[in-house]
Amino acid sequence: MSTAPRLSLQLQTSPDLVDQVYAALLDAINDGTVQPGERLTQEEIAQRFGVSRQPVLQALRLLKRDGFVVDAPGRGVQAIQMDGAWITKVYEVRGALDALAARLAATLRYRIDPGLLARGRKAASGKDIKAMIDADMKFHWAIYVGSQNPLIEQSALIHWGHVRRVMGAVFQSSELRQSVWDEHQQIASAIASGKADKAVELIAGHASMAGAYLVEKLGASLSNSNRKAA
Repeated sequence: MSTAPRLSLQLQTSPDLVDQVYAALLDAINDGTVQPGERLTQEEIAQRFGVSRQPVLQALRLLKRDGFVVDAPGRGVQAIQMDGAWITKVYEVRGALDALAARLAATLRYRIDPGLLARGRKAASGKDIKAMIDADMKFHWAIYVGSQNPLIEQSALIHWGHVRRVMGAVFQSSELRQSVWDEHQQIASAIASGKADKAVELIAGHASMAGAYLVEKLGASLSNSNRKAA
């Protein structure tokens, strides 16, 4: 039985085709189209995307280098499994960067575009996981820009791929989708008002809650799987 990922995007041939394949596969991993542990092969992906195997091979090498896939038993690769320790590390980094950015942005009384918040709520009310992740990323990126410290943006780029993947898992559940944007509104208001300590407190709690929620959900999922196996 085929284990081909459920992908149908047709990509245009261009000099950055490897980047397009990489981005498309990473989006699929982030939004759950490709599940943790699911096997991917060059042939299947090339067929789904309508490209040759060469850009797929290079994209998979990059995904392996960046820690999103590992070699699968037999042949091909598989999306890495998420565990509680890994999720905690991701959110430790995210929380530290966000807290620093929020403090700096608050000292400048940076105002986040209200339209960004409105678009985020609209995305959260829909079913498109990628749109939810993109909206969330734009909110946090606005804070990085507002900090006026380009090193924060550069550092975030290194880790954001992993953050996006964890966020994709969080947004699989509807429980947090709207509450996330309630928290975003509170954070934006604290930054605009120049309340640096409050902004840091809110954004640190925001990251901590999301990380703890996902660790709890992951533990419950593994427990259910073990009971079924027994």
